[in-house]
Amino acid sequence: MNDKSLNLGKGPILPLLLKMSGPSIAAMLAMAVYNLIDAFWLARLNPDAIAALTICFPLQLIFGAVGVGTGLGSGSYASRMFGAGETAKARKTGGQAYFLAVVLGTLIIGVILADPESVLRIFGATTGIAPLARQYLVTVMPGVPFLFLIMITNNLLRAEGRPHLSMYPLLVVAIISGILDPLLIFGWGPFPRLGIRGAAVAAVISQIAGALLSFYYLQHGSSRYRLSWSDLRPDFRIILSIYQTGLPSIIINLVVSLCMLLHNHILAGYGNTAVATLGIVFRMNGLVMMTLYGIGHGLMPLVGFSEGAGLHSRLMTTVKVAVRISAGIALASLLLVEAFAPSIASFFSGDHELQALTTTALRINFLLLITAAPSLMWINMFIGLGRGTTAMVLLVGRDTLVLIPLLLLLPSVFGINGVWMAQPLASALAFLFILYWTKRQYRIFESRIVQPMTRTETC
Repeated sequence: MNDKSLNLGKGPILPLLLKMSGPSIAAMLAMAVYNLIDAFWLARLNPDAIAALTICFPLQLIFGAVGVGTGLGSGSYASRMFGAGETAKARKTGGQAYFLAVVLGTLIIGVILADPESVLRIFGATTGIAPLARQYLVTVMPGVPFLFLIMITNNLLRAEGRPHLSMYPLLVVAIISGILDPLLIFGWGPFPRLGIRGAAVAAVISQIAGALLSFYYLQHGSSRYRLSWSDLRPDFRIILSIYQTGLPSIIINLVVSLCMLLHNHILAGYGNTAVATLGIVFRMNGLVMMTLYGIGHGLMPLVGFSEGAGLHSRLMTTVKVAVRISAGIALASLLLVEAFAPSIASFFSGDHELQALTTTALRINFLLLITAAPSLMWINMFIGLGRGTTAMVLLVGRDTLVLIPLLLLLPSVFGINGVWMAQPLASALAFLFILYWTKRQYRIFESRIVQPMTRTETC
C-alpha cells in the first residue's frame, strides 16, 4: 500500500488536481453505478419499489447532509491546519469528527425510528407505496453512523494528501452492495427473498465494511492523524471551527432535500410512475454529478492548503483548471444523453409509460449540467477557503428563491415537463450570481499577490 502523501503546495497543477480528484471520482462513480444498479433491480421487482426508494431519497439526502457537512468542515479545517503547520490541531480534528459521527448518527436513528410512518407521509409517501418505503427505511437506519464515518474519513484523508486511500472504503461499499443487492432482493441461491428490504440490508452490510476500512486507514502508521482517546474528547473550539464551514454545507443539503420532497409531492399527483421516473433521472444525473463532486473534492484541499500557505496565484490557477475540466465533462455527458435517452430509459424497465416519461425527463434535466459544472467548482473553492457561509447563501438562494418558485409555477403551465424544466432554469440563473461572487473573490486574491507565479504553478 502506497501511503506517500502529496505535497499540495508544489508541482504542476493539472497532474496534482487529477491525483487529488481521481480517487474521489473513481469512488463516487462506483457509488453512482451502484445506485443505478439498485434502481435497475428494484425497477425489475416492480415500478412501485423504485417509487418507494425515491420517496426515501430526501431522507437519505438529510443523512448525507449531516455526514458531508461534518466531513467537509473537518477536511477544510484540517487542510488549513496542515498548510499552516498546525499538525496537532489537524490531528485533533479527526477525533472530533469521529465523536460527532457517533453522536449525530445515534440521534438520527432515534428520531426516525420513533415514528417512521409519519416521517414518510411528510416526504410524500402515498398509501400504495408507504409500506414498501417503511420496509426500506427502517431496515437501512442502523447503517447511518457507519455512513457518517466513511464520509468524514474520506475528507480527512484528502486533507492530509492521501486521496488514493479515500476511494477504497467507497469502492468497498459499492462492490459489496452491488453483489448482495440482487441476491437479497430476489433470493437467489441460498439467500432469502427480501424484496426492497434486501436492498437496505445490502446497504447496511456494505457501510459497516467501509467504515471499518476507513478507521484502519486513519489509524495506519503512515497516517498523520493516528487518533488517541484524548482526541475523541469534545473540544468545542474545534467543533465550532468544523461547523463554521460544515454547517452551511449541511443547510445546503437540507434545502436540496426539501426540494426533492417538493418534487415527490408534485409528481405524486401524476402517479407512482412519475415518482419512479424521478428516481431514475436522479440516478442517471448522479453519474455525472458524482464525477463533478469528485473533482470538487480534489479541489477543496488544494484551495485550503494554498490559502493557508498564502499561495493565492496558484490557488486561482487551480480553480480555473478545475472549471475547464468539469465543463468539458458536462458538455460530453449532455450530448450523450440527448442522443441515447430512449436506450437509457429502456435499460431500466420494459414499462412503456415509464420509458416515455424517462426519455423526456432525461433530455430536459441534463441541460442543467452546462451551468452546474463551473458553479460547483466555484462553490467548492469557497468551502475550501472556509467560506461555507458564502457557499450556503449562494446555493440556498438558488433553491429557495429560484428553484422552489419554478417548481410551483412551471407545472401549471407545462404540466409534468415543467417539473423537469425547473432545475435547468434555476441552475442557469444561479450561475450568474455565483460567477459574480467568484470574480469578486478573485479580485481579493489579486490584491494579495506579491510575486508572480512560477512556471511550476501553471498547468
